[in-house]
Amino acid sequence: HNSPPQKTMRSAASTPNNLLATIVVISTMAMAILLRPCHGFQQQLGTVSRVARSGVSPSYSLRIRRADGASQLVALQYNTRSFSRLYSSSSDDDSSEKARILFLGTPDVAATSLKTIYEQSQSPDSQYEVVGVVTQPPKRRKRRGKEVPSPVGLVAEELGIYTLCPEKARDAEFLDELENEVRPDLCITAAYGQYLPKRFLALPKFGTLNIHPSLLPRWRGASPVQRSLEAGDNPVGVSVLFTVSKMDAGPIVAQESLEIDENEQATTLLPTLFDIGTKSLIDALPKVIKGDITMDTATVQDESLVAEASMIDSAEGQLWPTKMSAQECHNRVRGFSMWPGTFLYFQVGDDESNDPVKVKVVETRVLEETAEPTNVIEIGPKKKDGLRLVCSDGSVLEMLKVQPATRNVMDAKSFVNGLQGNSVRWLSGLDE
Repeated sequence: HNSPPQKTMRSAASTPNNLLATIVVISTMAMAILLRPCHGFQQQLGTVSRVARSGVSPSYSLRIRRADGASQLVALQYNTRSFSRLYSSSSDDDSSEKARILFLGTPDVAATSLKTIYEQSQSPDSQYEVVGVVTQPPKRRKRRGKEVPSPVGLVAEELGIYTLCPEKARDAEFLDELENEVRPDLCITAAYGQYLPKRFLALPKFGTLNIHPSLLPRWRGASPVQRSLEAGDNPVGVSVLFTVSKMDAGPIVAQESLEIDENEQATTLLPTLFDIGTKSLIDALPKVIKGDITMDTATVQDESLVAEASMIDSAEGQLWPTKMSAQECHNRVRGFSMWPGTFLYFQVGDDESNDPVKVKVVETRVLEETAEPTNVIEIGPKKKDGLRLVCSDGSVLEMLKVQPATRNVMDAKSFVNGLQGNSVRWLSGLDE
């Protein structure tokens, strides 16, 4: 059923004077064709190529053969607010003076970075422009729910930025699209979530910069903030570095350290570090674009100081007071606050036949006092005191907020009130 429209489009596109009519035809087809969300590469549909979709806004590209024989690619986006030309790149037109930036990211912290970089690019004296975004494909939040774009995808749609969502960054069609049409001069990555192949890294002439929330070379890998808090690091920090094939091993462009509170959690620290890292990156961009900062002039990492931030397993969330001090338990609660969280098993009441209760430990602090080791958990004497857990070394962890299975997060007093006078003990030797 697509044959007649294809013929019409070719005829309309054959002369420059009919370009507007061609665009109207394409917009009509875009509204009529049902597309699954977000392709990270072109799929030919006659002379129309589906390039990307972010949320509910399909994007298409049209290859037009001009009267002078040159080809031109026009990328179009249609949404409820506008039907606009995102960019037009000609094979014989390279007049842009601004560096072309491609942004890669996925979660909320990266979305904030994208918005900040884009806003900076709109200033009159900016030396760069954001010409495209790459993010992870949309996902269903519920089994039967509709696919929802990533936070970065939603911001890109809001800003009207050309968006690609490849299943894998090594897909040949995706890399062809970047090389032939997007043509980035510089790439920026912020928690994108995929390994970038050598072919990708070879594309931008100024290289690829990454915002990494640790003081490299300490904590290279997937979980830098979590591992730094778990280890009790203070200060912590963020690095801006060139991306190379080896994970987080490229030379450092900028680095900022930050003193934090002893109770700071990953939930609040991660956005703070990305905000600082984004500002550092923006400050460095003019020098990178001018060639003052390059892969050769940036600071090489000291391999003798490397610490690996390995990916976290959900089983690591269990606290072991028999093996861990109160400070170690507290640091793990802080580090794992975003995911997977931390938990203990409680025995409620004196009847040992009662099933253990899995309780998530949400917020804690370490008391200066020590006590005789015991598995009995009691609330402190003061009004705002928490549940006191004594570790095997005598150190005391105070649990300020907890969440029993199937219940909401509650403070210590609410938890004790729900016990109805029953005693509570923590259990060791249990796991999931």
